[in-house]
Amino acid sequence: MSDENVEKVRRGFAEYNRGDVEGALREWAPDAVWDWSNGHGFDAGVYRGRDEIRAFWLQRSAAWEEDRLEIVDLVEVGDDRVIVENVAYLRGRDGIEVEARSAWLVTFQDGEQISLTLYQTMREALEATGLSE
Repeated sequence: MSDENVEKVRRGFAEYNRGDVEGALREWAPDAVWDWSNGHGFDAGVYRGRDEIRAFWLQRSAAWEEDRLEIVDLVEVGDDRVIVENVAYLRGRDGIEVEARSAWLVTFQDGEQISLTLYQTMREALEATGLSE
C-alpha cells in the first residue's frame, strides 16, 4: 500500500469530519462506485459517480446532529486496495448516541479512489479479498 493512498484515506476522513464534502470527493474518480449495499439502514444501495456519492453523504449528514468517522485500522491488500476498519459516531437530534463499527474496502487506480465497499466486520472485508484475520 502506498503511503500516498493511506494519506488520501486519512485526508478524506478528516475532510468529511469537517463537513468538507467537496474536499473529500476530490480524491475520488468521477465515475467511482460507493457500494453501501451491505448496509442495514435506509440508505443501503450502490451509488455511482461523484454526484450520487455527494448526495449520499449529504443525506447521511442531514439525518444526524453529529456524524463523525474514526479510523481504527488500515490494512494493506496489495498496492491498490486498503481495508479501513472504522467507527462512526452518530448523535441524533433527540440526543441518542450510536456507534457503528464497520470495515470498508477501498480500491485505487491511477492515484484516485475508484470504489468503496462496506462490510459489517473486518473478517468479512478480509474474506472478500481472499485473506483471513
